[in-house]
Amino acid sequence: MDMRLEVVVIPVADVDRAKAFYEGLGWRLDADVAKGDDFRVVQVTPPGSPGAVIFGTGLTSAAPGSAEGLHLVVSDIEAARSELAGRGVRVSEAFHDAGGVFHRAGTEGRVSGPDPERRSYASFASFSDPDGNGWVLQEITARLPGR
Repeated sequence: MDMRLEVVVIPVADVDRAKAFYEGLGWRLDADVAKGDDFRVVQVTPPGSPGAVIFGTGLTSAAPGSAEGLHLVVSDIEAARSELAGRGVRVSEAFHDAGGVFHRAGTEGRVSGPDPERRSYASFASFSDPDGNGWVLQEITARLPGR
């Protein structure tokens, strides 16, 4: 049976601020539905993504800004960084991991610049939304087998 990840819930403090931020990234607004004062769901989808992000009121008990390691796959890390910066987002410089495998939590093991060999899965950049939810851009140009 296929199982596809379709939606990720992120915790935010201010729904309208989050909505403006993600729309400002160029993400498509799919839904904004409120049922009274205690429930609102906003769904946005990154360009080219089959999966969406939802946030709102009454959706999660997680603390606003507590989501980490949310990955967005891009084909060109520098172009993606430039686009985000052009939209007013504070995005990190491109980096790769000192161990050459995958980035660690926080900034430990980060080496400035994209992977020197530009291997797929090995170059990253990061940014946060206004609440502090942490996003990682990961450059993938050739998929691993089975992907």
